[in-house]
Amino acid sequence: MEKRKGRKKRRGAFIFCCVAPATILMFLFMIMPTFNVFKMSLYKWGGFSAEKTFVGIENFKKLAADEKFLRSMQNSILIIVVVTVITMALAIVFAAVLSRQKLKGQGFFRVVFYIPNILSIVVISAIFSAIYDQRDGLLNTFIYLFRPVGENGEGLIAWLGNQKLVIWAIVIALIWQAIGYYMVMYMASMASVPESIYESASIEGAGGITQFFTMTLPLIWSNIRTTLTFFIISTINLSFMLVKAMTGGGPDGASDVFLNYMYSQAYTNSSYGYGMAIGVVVFIFSFALSGIVNAVTKRETLEF
Repeated sequence: MEKRKGRKKRRGAFIFCCVAPATILMFLFMIMPTFNVFKMSLYKWGGFSAEKTFVGIENFKKLAADEKFLRSMQNSILIIVVVTVITMALAIVFAAVLSRQKLKGQGFFRVVFYIPNILSIVVISAIFSAIYDQRDGLLNTFIYLFRPVGENGEGLIAWLGNQKLVIWAIVIALIWQAIGYYMVMYMASMASVPESIYESASIEGAGGITQFFTMTLPLIWSNIRTTLTFFIISTINLSFMLVKAMTGGGPDGASDVFLNYMYSQAYTNSSYGYGMAIGVVVFIFSFALSGIVNAVTKRETLEF
């Protein structure tokens, strides 16, 4: 009995030593900063002075009437919806094609699709800034082949300088960056599905498209749910970094997103408390959206 107690104590001490460092780091670098964000959102503070004025929910009332914040919110929602839908759809389709179809050079296509994911966001922004360049960019050079352009560049499109087009230019860059990573994840899930299931379906007369919608998608649905939640959260972060590197929120705030507007308010306009109020909204929005996605996509798990 005493030996068992001694073993339990040693086992408990070992588990504590393993868990304690991670717990302490999580508390110091995640829980405490998050709590501080909520706390500072209730103050009016420039971020550098020693004086802090408690204003309660005034920062949040100000947000509700802030047109620039509302525009950044609209841009963020647009990016989340469009990028998520298109990226997930293309990633699943490409994964199915490369997994189920016998194509030459499958390994090559996998590498080519995955390359954008290993590039830093700064490199990606530089690539697309060059593509979208008004005078010498690849996109306008291609358009030049089909429409006349004046000597001074009349007729060329300012992709990153047009308030209506700039957000779509960012959407395309985000989609290009993410497709390969999720395609590889879905290919791994599809590879785990036994070939005998597809052979039985083929004998029953089910075609490739029928098999895709009635077998492949349901069998990898749990993986799709998980990646969907992660992708939505990562899109919020990546959109900030890409906007910061490509446009800085311009022109005239047309490409501002949640986090970019928060950064500009907290660290550029010396409105730290107001910026933290935006951070609280982003935090709540992210968790609420994740909960909604999990609830909407919940279904019975199929096994094989």
